[in-house]
Amino acid sequence: MLKTTLTEAVRAGAAEILRFFNRDFIISNKEGVNNLVTEADHASEKAILDVIRKNYPDHHFLTEETGEIIADSQYKWIIDPIDGTVNFAHGIPLNCVSIGIEHNGEMVMGAVYNPHMNEFFFAEKGKGATLNDKSIKVSNETQAIRACLVTGFPYTYINMPNGPLEIFDRFVRKGVPVRRLGSAAIDLCWVACGRFDGFYEHKLEPWDSAAGYLIVEEAGGKVTDHQGNKFSVYQHKVLATNGKIHDEMVAVINNQKEL
Repeated sequence: MLKTTLTEAVRAGAAEILRFFNRDFIISNKEGVNNLVTEADHASEKAILDVIRKNYPDHHFLTEETGEIIADSQYKWIIDPIDGTVNFAHGIPLNCVSIGIEHNGEMVMGAVYNPHMNEFFFAEKGKGATLNDKSIKVSNETQAIRACLVTGFPYTYINMPNGPLEIFDRFVRKGVPVRRLGSAAIDLCWVACGRFDGFYEHKLEPWDSAAGYLIVEEAGGKVTDHQGNKFSVYQHKVLATNGKIHDEMVAVINNQKEL
């Protein structure tokens, strides 16, 4: 029932994405430059919540647009109705619905769906990860210098030491390809299926990483903070890799090693 509801909720949100995509809709701005929210974000979120509440009205919810809907439940649904809103608003088909399910503080199930590419990623704790029902695994690359990486920058740039631009510079000056797709959930899923060897970012929220984090781990990858410590969706910095380049990535990110 949980998986069925998750799947239905993700597809309901995705239907709203497709309904609004490349059409006229209301756009407003949240805190920071280009931190957009659209009419479609709210429509997708409502469609998702409507589906989940039919079966689990007493569950706890954490959503990007509504915020936290607290309930006395062991289950929490962590929802991003459109991850990649700036892409969506500009007609770029790299955006998705992302939903993770937490049980007693542990991520147990997650799904990410990009309806434009018809790519449905899913993972359940201890049962592996899939793309359109076919098993996926992370890449086999063993050297960061030969890796294909992906990252993103915060909308509100913080001039922190060892920040996004400094780390980006360390990789690209050595000829490492570092992409920026504009959707952290898709970035994580593309690490999980081996398209990217690693992903790092400085300022993610729980709804950005909850589902993708589990999908990477269930595909055989590794996810930590930037120091290599155990990852929590409630802290901002994330490093997700195939596991084989993880320690090297930690060293480069922390300026302890040059490529």
